[in-house]
Formats: sequence, C-alpha cells, structure tokens
Amino acid sequence: MESTRESRDLESNGSASPKLAFCIFKYFPYGGIQRDFIKIALQSIELGNRVRVYTLSWVGDMPNDFELVLVPVSAMTRHTLYRRYSEWVRNDLAKNPVDTVVGINKIPELDIYYAGDSCFEEIAQNQRSKLYRLLPRYRHFSKYEEAVFGRESKTEILMISNYQRKFFEKYYKTSSSRMHFLPPGISEDRFLPENIEALRQDFRKELGLLPKDKLLLFVGSGFKKKGLGRALKAFSALNKNIRRETKFLVVGQDNRTYFQLLTFCLLISKQVSFLGGKDNVRDFLFAADLLILPALDENTGTVILEAIVSGTPVLTTENSGYSNYVVESGMGNVVSLPFEQNALNRSLEILLKDIDKEDWVKKSKDFLNQLDVTSLHKKAAKIINRFVVKKEMGLNAEN
Repeated sequence: MESTRESRDLESNGSASPKLAFCIFKYFPYGGIQRDFIKIALQSIELGNRVRVYTLSWVGDMPNDFELVLVPVSAMTRHTLYRRYSEWVRNDLAKNPVDTVVGINKIPELDIYYAGDSCFEEIAQNQRSKLYRLLPRYRHFSKYEEAVFGRESKTEILMISNYQRKFFEKYYKTSSSRMHFLPPGISEDRFLPENIEALRQDFRKELGLLPKDKLLLFVGSGFKKKGLGRALKAFSALNKNIRRETKFLVVGQDNRTYFQLLTFCLLISKQVSFLGGKDNVRDFLFAADLLILPALDENTGTVILEAIVSGTPVLTTENSGYSNYVVESGMGNVVSLPFEQNALNRSLEILLKDIDKEDWVKKSKDFLNQLDVTSLHKKAAKIINRFVVKKEMGLNAEN
C-alpha cells in the first residue's frame, strides 16, 4: 500500500519541509488527547512552524496548513500495528526529514513526547496478571514506554499529570530535568456564562427532563478504563426513589455492547441512554447535576476540570490525575484507593441527595479566580518551539 498525503496551503513545489512532525496513532474529534494535539499543533503553526501529521486514520475535519500523512500499514494485533506504524514513520522521516518529531503516542526516537497516557508499566504490574507480562503485547508497550522515559532516552516530556510522575520515576528513573509540567488546558467556552440557568433549563427541556428530575452524566471515550461499569453498578445500587428520578446519560465513543447488556442485567436499561460522541459536551455539563468518572486509571481526566468550571460537581476516583481539583474546589467527592464499590455507591447517593446548584456555581466561580486552567496548549507549543530553536543552534534542550 502507498501512503496518502494531503497538504493544504503548503508550497506547491514541496521544497520546504515542515519543521514539526506530530505522530498520533488515530485521530477522532471526541478524545481529550486528540483535542489537545489539534490545539498544540495549531498553536505551533501560529508560532511560525510548519506541521506534518502521521496517523493511521483521521476522522473529522482537517485544519488548514496541515500536511496529513495516512500511514499505510495494517496488522491483526494492536501492538504489531503500532510497531509497523513506528517503523514506517521512521523510514519516511529518513526520506523526508523534519526538524523536530513530537509524539502524542509513545514510540521510539521522539524529540518530544506529550504525556497524555498513563504509565503502562504501573498498569501492567498492578492491574494485569503475571501471564500478561509474558505476552508479546506487554513486551512491545513496555519497550516503547522505556524508549521515551528510560534513563538513556533524550526525549523531552511534556507532563500534564503530576500524579503519574511518581510512576515514571519509579520504573524508569526518569530525570526530572526532562519533564516539563503544563497547566490544564480548558476551553473557555466551558466556563460559566452569565445566563447559565437559562441555558441549563433550555437544554434539560430538550433532553425531556422534568423539573424534579436529576441528571447523572458520564463523559469519556474508553468506557472500561474510565469506569463506566463501576458507575452503572453504583447507579443500580441507589435508593429506588432517587434512582426513579434520575436519568443517566453516557456521552462518548466506544463499543457499548457489553455495557448495554450490563444495564439489562442490573435492571436499569430504561434509565440509561448511550448517546455516542457529541460536539456539544458543554451543554451536557451545564445541564447535569453530577458528573461521574470512577476511572480504573486516568492520566488527567480533562472532563473533570471541565465539569468543575461549568458549575457541575464531580464524583471520581483518586487515580484520576485531575482528582486533586475536585478536592481543592470542594466540587464533589473523590473515592480513595484501594477502590471499593460500596464507597462509590455511598458517595453517589449522598451527592444526588444534596443538589444545590447555586452553591456549586459559587464554588466554581471561586475556584476559577484562583487557578490558570487555560494555557496548556500555548505553553506546550512554546516549549516545542524553544526546543526547535535550541536544536537548530546545537544547544541541549535543557539549557
């Protein structure tokens, strides 16, 4: 197979190579990491860089000024697919070089890695069996993670989760000098508008909710990892009167078959709706009474912070990277580790019993006045640009 290249607004003779190559396995418009990638790439263009993107698939609109390269490899297993992707990209870069290679996923020979994923080794050691650690899949992902975080690596790392830092230091002794910590990057359209109550009520009517109804919301692509099973079990354990008045909406792009079957087994199928990926997540956050994200493992959980700045409380778990913001803002509750389903069940019932939207809105506004939650993408692009300049000058990126 031959690769597909699509370029927009690049010089027609192709003589000027883009300065930056972004490597991302798949792009679709509903993932948090995917949204971060797009914003960082666009900020990099604003700083005067050209951008090339290597990906296996692209779903959705492509911004102007991108050179998109669809990598023509396939495989029966995910780890083999990603290995072939990495090898193909390396060979293409040898023929069509750029100044700096930025990875959104972990592959060898990156100049910069945007650490949007959790530590694989921590998950493998604590959430998988010994048998799993004998499989080719484990060896692949462990090797590729070490290529980025290992002591011999020169890759600069853009960190977005302080919670994950300890795991990379534990398994790889990653030098702190290679880790550059970024603030959150929440879109300002998530912030509370002056007419929040009108917007909230209008959208609740669109959803067919009665004034007395409660809206429980789950947002995320990757249902198992983000704890949808846990959330459904907690919902089924609610007091019958509370459950009867509560609608549970699931917004996100993933295979829903198992979870739909689970709703039937738990006798809650009539109250749970799977809506797929949505462009108007903001409207759902404004309308919701509570966001639930009891993740098994989550690097950040951007939607946690999006909910907080939208005036919606959050119920999450301690191993969600942004769970600290729930505590700092007083916007909800964090279930501590080791996880216990009964603890989640109790917290959900308490939070749904005690809904005071005015109080949550006040806490949200107070929190916003204390924290920078918008500059991740600009700061990431500036760090990347600084690396490009120093590389051109032959300087170490740490200088």
